[in-house]
Amino acid sequence: MMSIKQFLAKRWAKRAVKATNKWAQDPIVTQEKVLKTLLQKASKTAFGHDHNFEQIHTYQDFVNQVPIRDYEGLRPYVDRVVAGEADVLWPGKPRYFSKTSGTTSGVKYIPISKESMPTHIKTAQNALLHYMHHSGNTSFVDGKMIFLQGSPILSKTNGIDTGRLSGIVAHYIPPYLQRNRLPSWETNCIEDWEEKVDAIVTETHDQDMRLISGIPPWVKMYFERLSAKTQKPIKDLFPNFSLFVYGGVNYAPYRGILEELVGKKVDSVELYPASEGFIAFEDHPDKKGMLLQLDSGIFYEFIEADKVFEENPPRLSLAEVKKGVNYAIILNTSAGLWGYNIGDTVEFVNLHPFRVIVSGRIKHFISAFGEHVIGKEVEHAMQQTLERHKARVTEFTVAPQVTPDEGLPHHEWWVAFDNPPKDLNAFSLDLDNALRKQNTYYDDLISGAVLRPLVVRAIPSNAFEQYMKTIGKLGGQNKTPRLTNDRNIADTLNKMFLIK
Repeated sequence: MMSIKQFLAKRWAKRAVKATNKWAQDPIVTQEKVLKTLLQKASKTAFGHDHNFEQIHTYQDFVNQVPIRDYEGLRPYVDRVVAGEADVLWPGKPRYFSKTSGTTSGVKYIPISKESMPTHIKTAQNALLHYMHHSGNTSFVDGKMIFLQGSPILSKTNGIDTGRLSGIVAHYIPPYLQRNRLPSWETNCIEDWEEKVDAIVTETHDQDMRLISGIPPWVKMYFERLSAKTQKPIKDLFPNFSLFVYGGVNYAPYRGILEELVGKKVDSVELYPASEGFIAFEDHPDKKGMLLQLDSGIFYEFIEADKVFEENPPRLSLAEVKKGVNYAIILNTSAGLWGYNIGDTVEFVNLHPFRVIVSGRIKHFISAFGEHVIGKEVEHAMQQTLERHKARVTEFTVAPQVTPDEGLPHHEWWVAFDNPPKDLNAFSLDLDNALRKQNTYYDDLISGAVLRPLVVRAIPSNAFEQYMKTIGKLGGQNKTPRLTNDRNIADTLNKMFLIK
């Protein structure tokens, strides 16, 4: 029999889907309205004055006045905001700073305004409501839900609350979920990730867990420790567990091992949150990609990824994008980020409505020999090869080997197998062939004997957990890059696992 909570959830879900359909069916007008509103609200700010917002009447006017910047380019304005100045990028002062660590900019302070904060919460809610509407599964609202996230303890930066995005969001769990939510506030505040996971295991192993949310590698760690403590598969501990919510990394390489740990298949919902804004969510379980969130104070621009480093790369509005092209995504937000390159690349898999997949990071690629291999390509090649060889990995990363001790240069794949292939040489050859089909430039380099086929370095299943621990980034929202154009990670892994 359906509970009152489930009945109300179904009605709420129906209304949410109807509201989404309204703007999703008129996307270009929706985006035009967003841009107009953003410019009007920020016209009296320092940034608006410097970039003549009051004289902007068309998208081309906007392109002419507002250049593309990354964090470092916008930093002179952000530093003024961090110092306590008001009306710099957005009216007033931010409600929060989301504090992140960057490889080139050091600590980043991403502003979150009183206007942008609710969009983070609403979009996450919408993802669950759309899932409920299309799947019919509302049972999880009657049980416990766990969110593996950063500490909610916030510091102050010139009077502005500052912390990790997931910790900030923890302050906005709605009252109707508080009773169902785990772990406890005290456990969530534990900073050491391994200690935190152990505490979560203790708190949750005998609870009616129905929804679990987190980044796949850290959920894997949680499941492994649960099973080690109880000597039971997850399905026996949590027989009503029916939904896994994730974001941040491609789930496909983790799906097999997580399903084995659980002992059954579980529905999943993908999210695309970022400190800069909640960008997209999986709106339908039977549709590929995530629906681009168009009515939540973000005006989107796109640059073809292979042109992003040109001096004046062509900028495209949503009306001009095409399917199957790798784009750098540019944000203009109600928190005061303008022409902001967040570093992600996306690909449109549908244009009616606009759905995307995250194809990688602009800085996460290999082009040591002009091949420009990207994240989507290595992940697809790996997934195909794992399925063919009935193998599983916990994590992997790829780096160029430009000056090998012997033989031709090559790509080096560091792979932590959970279930290794029976024949590693055959696996490596199939992986290379799969990548060659993904990237014609790479194929030409192999065919022309400029590169030799890739080399797989098999390392322990927990190798990347050990690596992340050594660099102080175990747990939370931290992720290992799937590929890099340097050997910083590869050389560290080599010292940790191969050099005797």
